[in-house]
Amino acid sequence: MPTPRTPTLPPLGAHMSIAGGMPRAVERALAVGATALQIFLKNNNQWRGKLIDDDEAAAFRAAVAAARLPPVVGHSSYLINLASPGADIARKSVESMTDEIVRAGRLGVAGIVMHPGAHLGAGEQAGIELIARRINAIFAATPGNPAGIWLETTAGQGSHLGWRFEHLRDILERVEDRSRVAVCLDTCHVFAAGHDIRTADGVRRMLAEFDRVIGLIWLRAIHANDSAKPLGSRRDRHAHIGQGEIGEAGFAALLRDRRLRKIPFLLETPKDDAGDLDRMNLATLRRLAASPPPAAATRRRKTEGPAKR
Repeated sequence: MPTPRTPTLPPLGAHMSIAGGMPRAVERALAVGATALQIFLKNNNQWRGKLIDDDEAAAFRAAVAAARLPPVVGHSSYLINLASPGADIARKSVESMTDEIVRAGRLGVAGIVMHPGAHLGAGEQAGIELIARRINAIFAATPGNPAGIWLETTAGQGSHLGWRFEHLRDILERVEDRSRVAVCLDTCHVFAAGHDIRTADGVRRMLAEFDRVIGLIWLRAIHANDSAKPLGSRRDRHAHIGQGEIGEAGFAALLRDRRLRKIPFLLETPKDDAGDLDRMNLATLRRLAASPPPAAATRRRKTEGPAKR
């Protein structure tokens, strides 16, 4: 049975495994009480995956409809790098992302979250131009397919683009069919990139900057992850909600922001086979959405800085 969603809560879900077939991801989501779902569309460490036949696609669509989930979110393969200056990786990346768009269309997946890419020394501007040009090529190869690409904010490790909101804005501005692009905000990544979201004030400042630079109208999903690394570390290491350097107050502020009420919050936190860790993190998100964080904890984080883990 689907988990009923309280109208005052945003959809709360997690990334789920597709092992055993696409419909199994829906079963796993329901088993942990999720009201939203993110999946890989194929093995995330392969350029191409096994064909999704008509029966599997129909079964997945039926399972999503029966669970009354909002549109399912996809996540692209980690191999894809649309900013690569190398011809071979660029070709494989465009082909692989085109294949993922086709898969998303068959499954009814609304958008595919994608790390913008790493310029590998070619420079930020060159990387931005390449990403936009290749997104245009992917969309030109998939006309009539409603599935889009949702650019993810990144931590900024190495030469990865997307750690500054301006990177995403500049890519969006260069995409010809802007109806098929959007943004996914990752809490761990923006924190690692230097946005202090440990307090309600910090969350308001971050969202204000996001709105000024990109526009909240472009936001389609939030990856809800605490950070195992300190503010501004530029390192992408996820932690359980409230157990990392961000803490509970920032998540509470995000969850209670009315502008985000319809945006799915999706966990990418550490998992276990039984699903108990997803249940724990989802319960934490529901608790934080329903009640303000303890005042003492808020004051401590304001005066002491990031907690040491």
